[in-house]
Amino acid sequence: MSGGAKNARPSSASSREAWGDYGGHARPDSQFDFGQEGIRNDPDLAPAAMEDDAAYISNDKPNGKGSTVATTGSKRNPNQSCFGKFGSGIRSLWATRQTEDVTGDRELHVKTTLRELIIYLAFLIILCIVTFGMTGTSMYYYTKVMSDLFLDSPWTSGGSFRTITSVEDFWKFAKEPLLDGLYWESWYNNQTVPDEQLGYIYYENKLLGVPRIRQLQVHSNSCVVHADFKDVIRECYESYSESVENKEAFGKKDNYTAWYYRSEDELGGSSYMGQITTYSGAGYVQDLKRYKNESEEIINYLFNERWIRRGTRALFIDFTVYNANINLFCVVQLTVEFPATGGAIPHYQLRTVKLIRYVTVYDYFIMACEFIICLFILYYMVEEAIEIKKHKCSYFKSVWNILDILVIVIVLLCVGFNVYRTIKVDELLKDLLGKPDQYADFVFLSFGQVQFDNAIAVAVFLAWIKIFKYISFNKTMTQLSSTLGKCAKDLAGFAVMFFIIFLAFTQLGYLLFGTQVKDFSNFKQSFFTLFRIILGDFNFDQLEAANRVLGPIFFILFVFFVFFVLINMFLAIINDTYSEVKGDMANQKNEFEITDYFKRGYDKMLSKLNFKHDKIVDIQKALQTADINNDKQVDFDEWRQDLKTRGYADGEIEALFAKYDIDGDRVLDEDEQRKMLSDLNDQKAALNKEYDDLDKMQRPESGARRSTSRVSFNDDSGEDSDDEDSHTKSSRSGPAQGVQYEEFTVLSRRVDRMEHSIGSIVSKIDAVLVKLEAMEKAKLKRRETMGKILDSITESDGTSDEVKREQMERLVREELERWDSESSITPQPSGRGASPSSSGRGGGARSRAGANAPISEKLPEKLVEAPERLIEVREPNEKSSVLELSKVASFSNMHSSESGFKDIFDSGVFTSHC
Repeated sequence: MSGGAKNARPSSASSREAWGDYGGHARPDSQFDFGQEGIRNDPDLAPAAMEDDAAYISNDKPNGKGSTVATTGSKRNPNQSCFGKFGSGIRSLWATRQTEDVTGDRELHVKTTLRELIIYLAFLIILCIVTFGMTGTSMYYYTKVMSDLFLDSPWTSGGSFRTITSVEDFWKFAKEPLLDGLYWESWYNNQTVPDEQLGYIYYENKLLGVPRIRQLQVHSNSCVVHADFKDVIRECYESYSESVENKEAFGKKDNYTAWYYRSEDELGGSSYMGQITTYSGAGYVQDLKRYKNESEEIINYLFNERWIRRGTRALFIDFTVYNANINLFCVVQLTVEFPATGGAIPHYQLRTVKLIRYVTVYDYFIMACEFIICLFILYYMVEEAIEIKKHKCSYFKSVWNILDILVIVIVLLCVGFNVYRTIKVDELLKDLLGKPDQYADFVFLSFGQVQFDNAIAVAVFLAWIKIFKYISFNKTMTQLSSTLGKCAKDLAGFAVMFFIIFLAFTQLGYLLFGTQVKDFSNFKQSFFTLFRIILGDFNFDQLEAANRVLGPIFFILFVFFVFFVLINMFLAIINDTYSEVKGDMANQKNEFEITDYFKRGYDKMLSKLNFKHDKIVDIQKALQTADINNDKQVDFDEWRQDLKTRGYADGEIEALFAKYDIDGDRVLDEDEQRKMLSDLNDQKAALNKEYDDLDKMQRPESGARRSTSRVSFNDDSGEDSDDEDSHTKSSRSGPAQGVQYEEFTVLSRRVDRMEHSIGSIVSKIDAVLVKLEAMEKAKLKRRETMGKILDSITESDGTSDEVKREQMERLVREELERWDSESSITPQPSGRGASPSSSGRGGGARSRAGANAPISEKLPEKLVEAPERLIEVREPNEKSSVLELSKVASFSNMHSSESGFKDIFDSGVFTSHC
């Protein structure tokens, strides 16, 4: 830098002021901010670093010092207004995979999926807290106590409500178990209960208001009597229906209300589903009293005046109790149906509900959770509206979207009923406290509360199923949906076939056994009974007793066609499809691996820690080496020169210097240097703590030191931890984007298999080449030897035939013995046909066994074997030699005598061969 530039440099104080407004951006010395807040205030080390795809871009030095952070995630406009930034932030709250384009950005896909999953899990947890906060084991025990008291308590002559079969049984129940259960006016030692403690069942459950008895009748001649019986049967009472309901007063018509009909609107009642049919909320009503003797008088009066007539089709006893100990209501409805066939059928409903919701501290905590649920529902309503706006009608093609809408609708209905119930219960309790002698009608509220509980249960069930929507990125998690989706058409066709056969058996069972077997008494009962038979729950004796012939036949046919054929077809469809799906998934990859994502985040965090650590080390070294003149003071020029050699920019150097140059004299004295070193040491200690935390979080089993963690963790598997120390220091280069571990493993195995295969092939080729070379040498050597033999025989023209034969015999025997010795030393591979060496071994053995035998006995055999030795080479230019030696063999076989050898030599075979 020139001297003018140096003189133009502002003072340290001016530098601090200049960096105070750095063009709307952070000061360059912000990365050297070593305040007391610690490392966690550094934006690079915030938890968001796990999500930001940041890379360090080098300025001056190759290793990246003095670099800045450049985000590759969402693009941000620095000139965007505050309102625009606020709107973008609000809009990002509803960013989902269906509202954002995540197809080309795996990182954005991972972030969006994880954000959706985390938010949804929070919603699911709150929903479960609200749901299970409304129920408890006390509800079951409360219901059991009431049922044991009113359903199982016997009267004097034996029997209970469950065993009622006639009108007489009902009156016995009403006079004894009913009154004894409703009115507890004496203690167990027969002492009288005080008036202020009257009206409690089991001394704990407050009877709200007074019980009510109601009956429904049909009028006479409500059915048609056949003409043959009109003179005999004067009255006819049809089964109950509202069209034939009797609405006229009957009986004595005195001050008792039991003789007068009151409509459903007057009573404020609701319909009731009995075992035979559904009954209206109207009828002839009589309320009992608060005291037992008064109620007993009413019961006896109704009994004596024959209040129950032939036209009576149903009788109801309704009352409600409340237990303040557990804050629960129990609404009891005891029903006795009188069918047109005569007799009586008892039926009951006990609804234990929590109508007063907010009493204890825990109840108010549940109320706070309910408000949070409302906020979640508003959030998801906006989210679904955005998705519908974007995708239009195609939004409803997804099952998950329909499930989202269904959950939202159910929860909204439950919220609405919750508000209605709270208001209605307050009104009822106020009226009841003002008029304790009237009937407290909690029937409709209890019914609504039961439906509310059922709806919440369904919503929680669907909410749990919806988790598959957010974990479908993993191929293992999609096995169920993929299997059902692939076999949907096959299952649809199978279902048609199954229900045709099943319904046929249902109507057959109903028609055959409906008059004698309760399980087949109506079509619905018959339908469910056959399903129970499939599951192994059946009573064969009842079928056989109902029809000794058709009962067993029906059972055998049903079991064979439905259980052995149809059910196994169904299982075969599922199994085949599942096998196909498993095969397809074996060749598929997961959309992304959560572990890889967090590992990359860990690597990014580690890289940023390393970046900070190296900066601290550089500054510490600069303080030690910048004081060139050893005056214990570091002026700006010394400071700048040292850090400049370490690759830092002028702006960063000047900003850091100005931060600790308190007096602004452009010189760091000993106090200022100590303060900088102190801050650096604190910052380094904080970094070391961060390293330790990362090691404990990610690699607790390794027990690695901090220095071990400051290496590149770009390996594809944690199993390679043994090689970590040999990796390159990550420094400020940022995390490397390598291949996934599964891909690396597959490629490694393929390379290993390829190397093994190639090595085997190369070794075999080498062996073949060695064999061919040896065979070529042997061929040339033998040709040369044969030529020498023939040349020696040809040259001796003046010798007699006997001498020639002896000479030839000696030469051939020597050559054959030498071949045998060579073949015995050389190992021969087993292969197709006899090798030359093997032939040589055989010939050599024979030759050694009869070495002194005449050559006439040995030479033809050798000459016969000679073509085989040459055929092994299979050289095209050796065909003539093979043919000639074949001639020799044929001649030798024809001329076995010594005189025949002359013909062999005179034929010119050896001469032509040479």
